Amino acid sequence: MKGDRIEARVLSVQEIPHADPALLAQLDVPEGYTSLGLVTADIDDAAYAAIDEATKKAEVAVVYARSMYAGAANASTALAGEFIGVLAGPDPEQVRSGLQAFIYYLKNEAFFYSADDAGRIPYFAHCISRTGTYLSAQCHVPARTPIAYLIAPPQEAMCGIDAALKAADVTMRVFYGPPTETNFAGALLSGEQSACRAACEAFARRVEEIADNPRIL
Repeated sequence: MKGDRIEARVLSVQEIPHADPALLAQLDVPEGYTSLGLVTADIDDAAYAAIDEATKKAEVAVVYARSMYAGAANASTALAGEFIGVLAGPDPEQVRSGLQAFIYYLKNEAFFYSADDAGRIPYFAHCISRTGTYLSAQCHVPARTPIAYLIAPPQEAMCGIDAALKAADVTMRVFYGPPTETNFAGALLSGEQSACRAACEAFARRVEEIADNPRIL
């Protein structure tokens, strides 16, 4: 139904307490970080927000984070899903803390919503009150900057981003032009927390309007 929450699922969580130096080099892991934690999930953008949260809760760095082509509905294996992320830390305890933060945030904080009753037009309009190191680097902003994380199907996203930018005092930091790996589109906008929330609300309204009235002619 319209407005229903769409929850992401963690598919696999693995740890490498003492990773091989060759693997660490390929992942460009920071010096002194020898432990890795790997996660897959079935919704990518919620997982990107969750892996950023991990950097705020533990001494970890995101050394790899990618979306799977065509999305979870077309995943090639049972545990591949739509997202893979790798955290690196100085020891297994810090990595485990980061993984636990990722799992909690994905299950309890970061959600897509349905813009239509059939559940075929999902969108992500998520306000992050303060960024961790991962999304800060993506946006080229200082850590702890509020952002609006906006994702939807291609046309809905383009119109929604325009509405968000007009509704609030926010700045475009990242534009995900269609098609992304999962055939969506979106943006990361920065501003005051209240402005980011207003941008998220405007984006959601516009996506829902298009779902209700997909053709104006």
